[in-house]
Amino acid sequence: MKDNNQYIEGKTAFVTGATGFLGQHLCTMLCERNWTVHALRRQNSDLGRLETLDISWHTGDVLDDSSVRAAISDSDPDVVFHLAGIGLASADPETVHEVNVEGTRTVLNASLDADVDRVVFTSTAGNRRARGVAVERDLAPAVGAYQQSKTEAERIVHQYVDRGLDVVTVHPTSVFGPGDTTFTARLIKLATDPKLVAYLPGGASIVSVDDCVNGICLAAERGKAGEHYILGGQNLTYREVVAIIAEEANGYRPVVPLPRPVVLAMGVVSKGIGELLGMRVFPFSPEMARLATSELFYSSAKAQTELGYTYRGLREHVGTSISWYERTGTPDEDVIHADSTVGAERREKQTQRLQ
Repeated sequence: MKDNNQYIEGKTAFVTGATGFLGQHLCTMLCERNWTVHALRRQNSDLGRLETLDISWHTGDVLDDSSVRAAISDSDPDVVFHLAGIGLASADPETVHEVNVEGTRTVLNASLDADVDRVVFTSTAGNRRARGVAVERDLAPAVGAYQQSKTEAERIVHQYVDRGLDVVTVHPTSVFGPGDTTFTARLIKLATDPKLVAYLPGGASIVSVDDCVNGICLAAERGKAGEHYILGGQNLTYREVVAIIAEEANGYRPVVPLPRPVVLAMGVVSKGIGELLGMRVFPFSPEMARLATSELFYSSAKAQTELGYTYRGLREHVGTSISWYERTGTPDEDVIHADSTVGAERREKQTQRLQ
């Protein structure tokens, strides 16, 4: 295994999706490692914690070819980190496809023409599944528009690799950490609110956001062109997850498992509501409900061997997230968890179309 304590410093990065949950943590880590950081932002993007960092901002949109080309050309980066994307919680399926597929094509095309040394593309572990623990080769049928868009984007990545562009693809699992107002906040709420007594069946590979972005950096430094790396964490059932959080937060452990048939029925109802009212309601569809009740476990052995990737167990890193949650209070449900520079504006346009 490679030495995980030796990092490359002093290079230049260009980051899309910088203002999202994962992007903010990545930019912070790059700055801490003395990289020169350039990032794409929309005109009205909230920079949040990034305002205090030494980042050169470029106004643009991953769907605007000219703005992306100009930003990458002006930045002259060694590495392009493409994190920008959008999910079903904040966009309709057509927009998800447009941003995640065509936006990726735009970034790759501009990177190829600018002769960028390397692109690191952030996909999802969701399109890898197995009976037991999944690895990179365990391709699975895409479920829902988000996974479909990421699978299609991966095919585009391989087309550009064949054309000579150096691209490494990373597959984060369930990322947990401060600033995540959906997955992380909801799990902490579940483990600290005495009114919530039921937990989901199934489970996930819970990875600290800091371990994940470290893995993204390692992929830039040590990954092999055209390869895929799962950046996972500790495989836990949701019962185990909320138990650990409750213990560390002095909270209230839910004691009732939500029956799987109930969740599956919710998927049918959610789909009907979505079709009737034009709005997205979790779990969105029967297929997504089946995923939500499955044990989606992953192995990061390839990343550990080839990149020197490491991760901590949930108990080792959950404290910082609990402190963040207690400091900020229950997050506004309207806040988008997205590694995207486009989510809020896209959702506003969708709302206008419905009025």
